[in-house]
Amino acid sequence: MNRSRTAPQVKVVVWDLDNTLWDGALVEGADGTPRPSVVRIIQELDGRGVLQSVASKNDAAVAMPVLEAAGLAEFFLYPEISWSPKSDAVKHIAAALNVGTDTVLFVDDDPFERAEVAASHPEVRCVDSRDVHTLLTRDDIPAPDAVPADSVSRRELYRREERRQADERVFTGTKSEFLASLHLRLAIRDARPEDLTRAAELTTRTNQLNTTGLAFGQRELSALTTDPGHSVLVLELEDDFGEYGMIGVVVVRHTDDEMRVRLFLLSCRVMGRNLVPAIVAELADAARARGVALTADFVSTPVNRPMYVTYRFAGFREQDERDGVKNLALAGSPSEAATAHVRITDRPVTLGTTKGSHQ
Repeated sequence: MNRSRTAPQVKVVVWDLDNTLWDGALVEGADGTPRPSVVRIIQELDGRGVLQSVASKNDAAVAMPVLEAAGLAEFFLYPEISWSPKSDAVKHIAAALNVGTDTVLFVDDDPFERAEVAASHPEVRCVDSRDVHTLLTRDDIPAPDAVPADSVSRRELYRREERRQADERVFTGTKSEFLASLHLRLAIRDARPEDLTRAAELTTRTNQLNTTGLAFGQRELSALTTDPGHSVLVLELEDDFGEYGMIGVVVVRHTDDEMRVRLFLLSCRVMGRNLVPAIVAELADAARARGVALTADFVSTPVNRPMYVTYRFAGFREQDERDGVKNLALAGSPSEAATAHVRITDRPVTLGTTKGSHQ
């Protein structure tokens, strides 16, 4: 276990089109036949759970049909095809996918375009299209044997989110009413052995909605699941549009006088679903049933302030700070109004009153 401060793993690869995905430029008469080697890389990245999109200076009315005819349009989420700067395109794609630009890798044949993106977003990893053959062996791209089954369907999960967003745009009620209309169903359960690959991946890939930045490997999580002094919880969400898959991990340490949340993270895919109050309420109920206090660690990073604010709104108050770790204690449970839009469908056994007390 460690606190992750290195460059995060790549979550999104953004592709140029002309002279990258195919030879030549569409405006100069290129037929848009994709390079077979690039198609194989796109398919492999998709299989590894890496999201992909397009940033191309082209006419979308011309380029999209070419991608559709080649069977590639389905691989690209929120494509940005226009004559605007590609730095803007990268920013818009990251925002649409709710990921940080530091998790984006940009592929383009033109050194000017790579420099333009790098100047605006120095954290974006820019790759010359001549070097695309290196993508599948990069350390910051998930290896095939490290990809859990839940990740393989990540593109479809984002497609569902596109449909949710489209529905929200035409919804005439308030944000709270829209959330209620989704009929969110949240399972909070103890991690099983088959969950640990995905859970470990979330601890290394999730940065914004992450309270401490602790990164756990599979073996470490496995050891904690058998430790009576800890609970490792996984969170799964579904609504009327379908399943989100595993969307969060909570690691709790039990002592004689407290339940301490060492790690609480949520996937960026559920940002805006206002799930934290409902989860904190469940933890608070478990702590009260055991007659102990509910406390939580928080370590500030450049990107996780929203999680701190959410903790505060849920009722946590700062007690002290030591070695960069804030100690928070729950001063009051979240209101019923803040949790009414979420129905809890499963609860973890290890948070029950039978959980042993250990130092």
